[in-house]
Amino acid sequence: MGKDEIAYLGSDTVYEGKLSFKGTVRVEGRFTGDITSDGTLNVGKDAQVHGTIAVGELLLSGHFNGEVTAKRRVVVYASGVLEGTLQTPSLLTEEGGIIEGQITMRNPGAMASKNASAEN
Repeated sequence: MGKDEIAYLGSDTVYEGKLSFKGTVRVEGRFTGDITSDGTLNVGKDAQVHGTIAVGELLLSGHFNGEVTAKRRVVVYASGVLEGTLQTPSLLTEEGGIIEGQITMRNPGAMASKNASAEN
């Protein structure tokens, strides 16, 4: 586990429920539920995550199925599979990474500024 990671859910871990955290969490096992954080969620190569994610940053090497909202960016590595909906201002997909679903790329701050300008 890296020095920036505050929690690690190992490969034998099966978790259902809600997870909120600060900093970075790495998931290597199976997780079903809601994950909320301004930090970084690192989904390992053998991990399977199902549910709703609202994080600052998602680093995906494993399999995710559900809805993702990332405030800063999403990285889908070569072994990563994302099925569902994705909203993020920045997306990087390595060759071999798979995204199946709907992608919306917009910067939440830019949209707020645009809406404020339109109202004036």
